[in-house]
Amino acid sequence: METRIGVCNLCEAICGLRLGIEETTDGPRVTSIRGNPDDPLSRGHLCPKGVALADVYDDPDRLRRPVRRVPSPDGDPARDRWEEIGWDEALDTVAEALASTINVHGRDAVAVYLGNPNVHSLGSMTHGTALVKALGTRNRYSATSVDQLPHQLLAHLMFGHQLMLPVPDIDRTSYFLVFGANPVASHGSLMTVPDFPRRLRDLRARGGRMVVVDPRRTETAKVADEHVFVRPGTDAHVLLAMLHVLFEDELVTTPAYADGAEAVRLAVAPFTPERAEAASGVAADTIRRLTHELAAADGGVAYGRVGISTHPHGSVCVWALTLLNVLTGNLDREGGAMFTSPAIDLVGTGLIGRGHVDRWRSRVRGLIEVGGELPVAALREEIETPGKGQVRALLTVAGNPVLSTPDGAALDRALPGLDFRAAVDLYVNETTRHADVILPPTTLLERDHYDLVFHTLAVRNTARFTPAALPKDPDARHDWEIYRDLALRTLARLDRKPSLKRRLTLQARMRLSPRAVIAGLLRRGRSGVTLKRLLAEPSGVDLGPLRPDRLPGALQTRDQRLHLAPDLVLADVRRLDEAAVPDADELLLVGRRHQRDCNSWLHNSPRLVKGRARHQLLMHPDDLAARGLDDGARVRVASRVGEVETEVSATDTVMPGVVSLPHGFGHGRPGSRMTRAAGVAGVSINDLTDAERLDVSGNAAFSGTPVTVVAAT
Repeated sequence: METRIGVCNLCEAICGLRLGIEETTDGPRVTSIRGNPDDPLSRGHLCPKGVALADVYDDPDRLRRPVRRVPSPDGDPARDRWEEIGWDEALDTVAEALASTINVHGRDAVAVYLGNPNVHSLGSMTHGTALVKALGTRNRYSATSVDQLPHQLLAHLMFGHQLMLPVPDIDRTSYFLVFGANPVASHGSLMTVPDFPRRLRDLRARGGRMVVVDPRRTETAKVADEHVFVRPGTDAHVLLAMLHVLFEDELVTTPAYADGAEAVRLAVAPFTPERAEAASGVAADTIRRLTHELAAADGGVAYGRVGISTHPHGSVCVWALTLLNVLTGNLDREGGAMFTSPAIDLVGTGLIGRGHVDRWRSRVRGLIEVGGELPVAALREEIETPGKGQVRALLTVAGNPVLSTPDGAALDRALPGLDFRAAVDLYVNETTRHADVILPPTTLLERDHYDLVFHTLAVRNTARFTPAALPKDPDARHDWEIYRDLALRTLARLDRKPSLKRRLTLQARMRLSPRAVIAGLLRRGRSGVTLKRLLAEPSGVDLGPLRPDRLPGALQTRDQRLHLAPDLVLADVRRLDEAAVPDADELLLVGRRHQRDCNSWLHNSPRLVKGRARHQLLMHPDDLAARGLDDGARVRVASRVGEVETEVSATDTVMPGVVSLPHGFGHGRPGSRMTRAAGVAGVSINDLTDAERLDVSGNAAFSGTPVTVVAAT
């Protein structure tokens, strides 16, 4: 058996792997996957998802050749069948449909949805974004507006770049205050932190503490030094009250390069701890104590993720949490919130644009674009509403929005009304089952990899290039090859072509392999790391801990100042000030994720779905008793937009008034070919979430959806 170095790109932890590979009569086969102890970031850590990487490669449900839909003779879509076709025919079919849609109806008649795995793929980062840009549509959607758009918006407004996201210096912090995040299960999010449990043990060995504020006693909350329950959708009240305390108790330290502290003081003045207690259930004394603990810590940091992003006031939450780090002196400081110095600097070199806000709006609801994308909550109405600019063709890339975006059932009903649907995907899933053509790329094990984004968000500066561990089939295509051919073939069919200069530039860019792109980007960097060195050191190169004192020099704002009080957010603070306090008697639905799940996929892996079921609705025993329900009973959960039936499980890990369903379940709809996933119990939480509940950024407000729960009849 040969050992090869690999990498797991299924989540943001980007763990290094050691793969055991045996040659068989059918070709090389992965027989073992272990963590790589020589990797300077993951240090040998590996979670169950990484072990299951080979399951994706071997999965009999995975598409290996392009397929097209063959309609059923009786017109029933559930009985349509799929037939394999050649690559040229498949690519030409998709390119012809996209081009003809643009020629007849305009560029905005084509919509593109990019799923989460795009950021985890080198080819998607180097070539997929170029394809989207070449299509020229304003109807661009992605998973960004599902769970992280407020973070990117505030990074743009405050620091001048959408990816200038402060990262907790977890390896040196003494006080870790966590809002709505579960890094034990997620391994960090917008914080690349493999082996979080060991890092937590190290924090405690230094005498540090971790405090978690969350409506559920998550895996992270269970191992915290303190867990504080908070009513879903009220985190903004708590965070603003903490800022109020900083000013009231004269604990504020304003950096010399920051503007707007007085505007912040005035904005948070109405949000007292007592007011926050009435709204959130968090005691006023606890709010004051946590504020003082963070301000007094020798290198403390506040961190928040999905629980505060997927919130009706998610941008206010992210703004307030960022200000907690800034105004306590914990920004750009060892142990606080810091910025990375990656070998390929996406921010400083301008490889990814700064971002922008409200350059255009959605046609139907007038929702603002952020960073060149519209909120995915608008996609369904843009398909269904007639008129100029109506979406008539859809390209989805590595995504399953029927399961992962708000009111997915309504989107599911809208998709058949499109003139044409295409997908770049490994599976016929709940969304791609509607496609006319599916173009399947190779798997991670068959292609080169470099983490452009996650090195930018890591808790330690490292660099690693991982060559393909397995050879691809001669008739397979890498994702970047699919994007290249789609872009060039579509442009060739347009009636109104871009200028010759633009076409030649695109052709030159698209014909470079991702490996060649990475080699060039490394040469442009200041780290001294080259592709030759990374190939010689496949476990990765350690570039050291995060570096303090990078501000104000690293700021990307035009005036190189830190903007503490963006007008867009201050207006939303005023909206929150005028809003009614949530009804304390309402049941509020929150999501959850598990270490063995990867959003809406990997439920085809037998080793990940085995064991105790985890699909149930979690509900506090007092709420069950109040409704005359029994633990384990079938219940009907209903919201404004839909209803589902599932089993309920009694637990005190959710606070009274809160219920929880996992994200990513709900497989088995007619036409899906994920046959083993179809056997996984569970329903889609996004058949209940409401596409009209949005943050000011346009991010879906999944957290705190009002629901009713009754016995199923």
